[in-house]
Amino acid sequence: MTPRQGSPVPNEHETVGAYALGILDDAEATAFEAHLATCEWCAQQLDELAGMEPMLAALADLPGTGTPAISESLSAKPTPRLMDRLVDEVAERRAQKRRRTFFMLAAAAALIITGPVAVMAVNGGGDSGGRTATPLAATARDTFNKMTDKVTATDASTKVTATVAMAKKDWGTSGVVQLSNVKGPLKCSLIAVGKNGERETMTSWSVPEWGYGIANAKTEEAKQPLYAQGGAALTPNEIDHFEVMTFDGKKLVEVDV
Repeated sequence: MTPRQGSPVPNEHETVGAYALGILDDAEATAFEAHLATCEWCAQQLDELAGMEPMLAALADLPGTGTPAISESLSAKPTPRLMDRLVDEVAERRAQKRRRTFFMLAAAAALIITGPVAVMAVNGGGDSGGRTATPLAATARDTFNKMTDKVTATDASTKVTATVAMAKKDWGTSGVVQLSNVKGPLKCSLIAVGKNGERETMTSWSVPEWGYGIANAKTEEAKQPLYAQGGAALTPNEIDHFEVMTFDGKKLVEVDV
């Protein structure tokens, strides 16, 4: 690993990359392990570089290496330049993972502060028997109505209809789902599925027995659609589609972006 400019390190420290790759001979490995027992810096770097050998295999076919077989590449020492490239590649991937974790935490904090994980719930309004939406429900519905980027779909089998409104945020995507023609009792989640296959649960809710958005329902309560709001670290252009899934793994509807 290339040391940071202005912060020279002893040669023993520089050996951590070669040790992580498993390319030291027995004598070199024994010497480094003796150093590792007393060096907290090397121990931390070694932990960061865990899993280097599979990456070496994945990059073994780089043009000009002359080592087309993965098994052969693992038994041969790469050049110093290639070794530094591999180590730096892993370090960058670790940094990207930490940055994604940071943005996920930032998104969660934003959701907690602004209270957008709201579910449309209609409840009793007192002695008059009227029904009113809760403040959180109104927030989700109003946010849905203000958003202009919307996609919708109806599942041919379940007949459930979902419309997802979304907006790009610095931390990812804010979204609100409007769900209709769904009966309970169910527990469901809105899941954003990335183009890379990554799945992120944006929000979840319960559906009572009488359901939501039932056109021919006997009560106004059941005729109203459900609104649920949440967020994902994926940006809108990274999302391939949304899924509404029950907790027991049944897909109610898929909405392509």
